[in-house]
Amino acid sequence: EGDEPAYTQPLQSDLIRAHPTVGQLWGDKLVADGVVTAADVAAAERAVADRLQRLFDSSKGEADVGKLASVPDEVVTSLVTSVRQDLLQSVNEALLTWPDTFHPHPRLAKQLERRRDVMDTAGGIDWGHAESLAFASILADGISVRFTGQDVERGTFSHRHAVLHDVTTGQGWTPLQHIGGETVAFEIYNSPLSETAVMGFEYGFSVATPGTLTLWEAQFGDFVNVAQPIIDQFLAADRAKWAQDSGLVLLLPHGYEGQGPEHSSARLERFLQLAAESNLRIAYPSNPAQYFHLLRRQALTRSRRPLILMQPKSLLRLQQAMCRLSDLSEGAFHPVIDDPAGASKRGTVTRLVLCSGKLYYDLAAKEIPADVAVVRVEELYPWPNAHLTGLLDAYTALREVVWAQEEPKNQGAWTWVATRLRATVGNTLTIRYAGRPERASTAEGYTQAHTEEQARIVADALSAVPRGPGPRRSSSVLTRRS
Repeated sequence: EGDEPAYTQPLQSDLIRAHPTVGQLWGDKLVADGVVTAADVAAAERAVADRLQRLFDSSKGEADVGKLASVPDEVVTSLVTSVRQDLLQSVNEALLTWPDTFHPHPRLAKQLERRRDVMDTAGGIDWGHAESLAFASILADGISVRFTGQDVERGTFSHRHAVLHDVTTGQGWTPLQHIGGETVAFEIYNSPLSETAVMGFEYGFSVATPGTLTLWEAQFGDFVNVAQPIIDQFLAADRAKWAQDSGLVLLLPHGYEGQGPEHSSARLERFLQLAAESNLRIAYPSNPAQYFHLLRRQALTRSRRPLILMQPKSLLRLQQAMCRLSDLSEGAFHPVIDDPAGASKRGTVTRLVLCSGKLYYDLAAKEIPADVAVVRVEELYPWPNAHLTGLLDAYTALREVVWAQEEPKNQGAWTWVATRLRATVGNTLTIRYAGRPERASTAEGYTQAHTEEQARIVADALSAVPRGPGPRRSSSVLTRRS
């Protein structure tokens, strides 16, 4: 700054100049208390000044091009994230074990017992269970985990229960803190509704402790709005501005379930708009196994970048979304998931419907026409061009590709996906959008309006003739808070 404060505040400027600095006051106190000598204080001051000068001098040199270079997607996706079944069985048992003197809520204990029952070939591992197994396996690998956010100990949707409470004493028990030995730590804290401050701290923590998996969760996706300055100025731009790396994970509940504008959208479009030069990883996983492998990939990779995950609400306990133990012990994260019946009808499919996250289950609940395949794009950035290109080549009779989403056209992934999809698809196929029209609000204000629009989107994506949006409702219907 070239401003001279004495121009407008001459008396205050004189007082400030005459007042000892904080460093001087603290140094004088330490000397007076006999903690250090005046020479020690002077040496510390010189060491700090010398370090700052070296950093300043180095900043005048050539940019560290290698540091800023984009990281090839295959470097990250080639990591082995599967975990042996015997290890998963072992840590699962540890997560369901507590001292004989500890008394969890009987109803909760019964719910958790289900996590023992589903560790067989029948499957039924839900979102919270897969997350616990991911954290436990990461700790077993010798990697610490730090997790903060609103109500993260229990989970906003009562799905996590990382911290249990004794019904007689109220004392807590955190099973994950007893996995991995003394060399690793599992920290989990409910944080206040001060998103800018909390995410700012967690960002700094993730930079300072690269060996720890650091996560922050919003109670609802829209809560991330208050932390937007941290996202814009640090998460998205830190490598470009300071050649600084962060591995912070943001878990943002997202999905349209008729709950009104608030609590529907984590503003996926904002993160995609900020994505460039491999600065972020953005995914919208559709099942617990995908989430499991994403967490492990983030913990194991040396190519550290923030991971933005759209998280479900209705999928947390949806039977169709649950996975098997083999999905965790033998599988991996898939940036693109083909239609389950795709291999049997590759030569007859004329329309390929691409979607992400929760909408897949709305589409799959309907009867899929023989000439339609529904494919999930699980990772949106980096854009999985190679995976999609290979899949498109396999469908030899294709005439049309549809991008389906439940968000409005000016929100969600469409505005970002459209140009990339055209580059992937080429000029010979038609590309069509199926979703809500452009809206100022993120979602409808009434359940009935939501249900009608959701049904129209599904029908539009699966039918040959696009259906236009329903009649425009009054603004009170569109924007009423839930």
